[in-house]
Amino acid sequence: MKWRNYAAAVLAAIFCFGFAVSAHADNLRGTGDLGLVIERAKGAVQLIDTTHHTLLQQVEGLGDTSHASAVFSRDGRYAYVFGRDGGLTKVDLLTGKIVKRIVQSGNAIGGAISQDGRYIAAANYTPGGLKIFAAETLDLVADIPTYSDANHGLSRVVGVADAPGQRFIFSLFDAGETWIADLSEDPARPKLSKFTGIGKQPYDGTITPDGHWYLAGLFGEDGIAVLDLWHPERGVQRALPDYGRGEEKLPVYKMPHLRTWAVSGNLVFLPAIGRHEVIVAEMPTWKQVGVIPVAGQPVFIMAAPDGRRLWVNFAFPDYDTVQVIDLESRQVMHTMKPGKAVLHMEFTPRGEQVWISIRDENKVEIYDTASFKKLGELPVDSPSGIFFTARANRVGL
Repeated sequence: MKWRNYAAAVLAAIFCFGFAVSAHADNLRGTGDLGLVIERAKGAVQLIDTTHHTLLQQVEGLGDTSHASAVFSRDGRYAYVFGRDGGLTKVDLLTGKIVKRIVQSGNAIGGAISQDGRYIAAANYTPGGLKIFAAETLDLVADIPTYSDANHGLSRVVGVADAPGQRFIFSLFDAGETWIADLSEDPARPKLSKFTGIGKQPYDGTITPDGHWYLAGLFGEDGIAVLDLWHPERGVQRALPDYGRGEEKLPVYKMPHLRTWAVSGNLVFLPAIGRHEVIVAEMPTWKQVGVIPVAGQPVFIMAAPDGRRLWVNFAFPDYDTVQVIDLESRQVMHTMKPGKAVLHMEFTPRGEQVWISIRDENKVEIYDTASFKKLGELPVDSPSGIFFTARANRVGL
């Protein structure tokens, strides 16, 4: 009898253990189809599942998210959200909880994550400068004050991007300079390379997907500043001297976001400042080779992952419109009006869908990129930026 009781107990324990393991396994998931949507008026983000088109959880307590952006850890589990109030928040996408939050400046404009995923760089407006933090703990690693003789003070930092070789590259709005911070030898004391006189008021910057070129758009004068990151010793070159608002200073209702200048093959597609045009330039000469007329002043120009089509949204009063450009013909092939205040678009990793945030109608819409058919809609309060974890494996995002 004792043996039978013992055997029964053992079998029961094995059954319970097996059930527990099975239940635990059912709760496991990867992070490749996760992402977040910024709720700009709530200081919150919505965690999303792109495969099932679902909202998973709202995460609150992120401060001022009116101009927030995000980068991801290399495993896709953690998002680092940069808030306009200088907040830097580490969010666990699997648990839906804030791991840590710090307020590292008075006003921040975005950030980047290093090539090896160990360091986070925050670009600051107030008081200026670039700060570098450990991705694991958010402890401060380096503080780089952007003092320049050109403006006799600290400069606002814009256009920060990660570059190969454990480098961060960024521009100084007030000083008209581009700097490189090299962390490869000593992250606590980055080696700085400074390029002065690049042009007036660089307002944003981007890096090509291969990490070869850094481009800074100029608000104070026409043209762009280009730096060859394979050969930085050659210095910054000026390109597209007619790119900008020209002699007739047209009103600009919303500055273009240069982080999503589109690259396809050897062509670059740039949003014309104040004009209803997409500028086409050729690499590596950086000469203009065409213009594509569009419905309004472009804000985001985003190339689908296969590089065949561009998706463009616009500033007020055309902010209800999205246009799709066929790159073979360089013509608009489709126009749609998802709703008022289209702020951002994001492609799923292989490009079969695009998610579009529509701020004034409190929703995110999902479209098939081949047929343009609407696939779904999610209620999100005042949505702006949409960020998928596939960005973790891409340079400059």
